[in-house]
Amino acid sequence: MPSLHVQTALQTHPQLSAKLHKQVWLKMENMQPAGSFKLRGIGLLCQRAVASGATQLVCPSGGNAGFAAAYAGAALGVKTTIVVPETTSAAVIARIRDIGAEVIVHGNVWERANQHALQLCQQANTIYIPPFDHADIWDGNATLIDEAVAQCAEQGSSFDAVICSVGGGGLMSGVLQGLHRNGLQDVPLIAVETEGAASLHVAIQADELVSLPAITSIATTLGASKVAAEAFNWTRRHTVHSIVVSDTQAVAACLSFADDMRTLVEPACGAALAVAYQNLPVLQPFKRPLIVVCGGIGVNLVALASWKEQFSL
Repeated sequence: MPSLHVQTALQTHPQLSAKLHKQVWLKMENMQPAGSFKLRGIGLLCQRAVASGATQLVCPSGGNAGFAAAYAGAALGVKTTIVVPETTSAAVIARIRDIGAEVIVHGNVWERANQHALQLCQQANTIYIPPFDHADIWDGNATLIDEAVAQCAEQGSSFDAVICSVGGGGLMSGVLQGLHRNGLQDVPLIAVETEGAASLHVAIQADELVSLPAITSIATTLGASKVAAEAFNWTRRHTVHSIVVSDTQAVAACLSFADDMRTLVEPACGAALAVAYQNLPVLQPFKRPLIVVCGGIGVNLVALASWKEQFSL
């Protein structure tokens, strides 16, 4: 069964590498056909569901997960319904509809959209596609590390830390699974969230899963009120440095990345990049960090200019 995702480039960031006196690797997941890493895990989950008899896919997501599910559904030739909350922008809804998926707007928050999606899945041969919390999703996302290990080896190098943004924890769980299945269980993970969307950080501090009362960060695609249990459990069996950056730092990283690499990414991705652009202390011990450039469809020139003005950058 051929995968829906593509192998993305692994390249160095020349400016950051020179500035930090490190070899800063970038895994360019923004170049996936669906615009983000989400296609790896969600694509695999959709493929396995259809292979098992699913004729309709339902995904509750007003962002990258929904777009990835819509892309996968179109590629697999099955009906796909994306349920989004009222807070989802018209531009994102249009992008999802444009690739053939049905979009239902329901509820003022994701939890209500999710409840409606679960009700739709009571129909025969209809499968629920969660945005991040599923073993198939983690398995698919782990291929990112499989590729990065092979690509580094081809260049006679390696990486000694991985930096990734954390929303619901699907990317984090996949990255950690990938590290372990490649014998890299000693490579630390720097897990980055923004203030107002830091559900993993809060859980680590409380030593239990807790729900955020509200999402106040501009990085809405990191806005899971509670991180997946799998991601939290990983912090008990792997070295994970939980880092929180401000929205301003995330947006500043997006602007710098656009200038340096001629590439637009969401603030959710800018959060991970901010660790290097801000040269945060957590980075000091590492010489060859790998940043997962997770991408995102919720960015364009107008949005980037608006964020620049909003944060006086």
